[in-house]
Amino acid sequence: MARRDRQRFNCATWLHKAKTLPKDQFSREVERELTGEDSEPWELFYFKLYKSQIPIIDRALETAALMLGSDRSRGYCLEMICADFLAGANLDNGDPETLLFTMNRFFRFLPDPQKRAFLENLSEKAW
Repeated sequence: MARRDRQRFNCATWLHKAKTLPKDQFSREVERELTGEDSEPWELFYFKLYKSQIPIIDRALETAALMLGSDRSRGYCLEMICADFLAGANLDNGDPETLLFTMNRFFRFLPDPQKRAFLENLSEKAW
């Protein structure tokens, strides 16, 4: 930011933020300043995998990336795989709120032409 803003950069403000904010919150502040967008809080997620599971998980993530766009993060791809699982698991006697949440989440990521086609299909078959 100092290189970008040069003379307008207010180092005292950023130094104060660096000293008083938790590291993750400070990182989000910097990202917001650089990109103009708020980033969602995040955390690293660790769990044990057996070596035999890794090829299956990698294939699922690669397939999701092909379907969703290769610019998507592995975390995003994993989220969509989990959302798909939840949607399928909640079809029979499941929680309709979970199914609705999952469907809304999927809909949000459709390209605009597919959103329109989906909504037109719904209105044709309305209730």
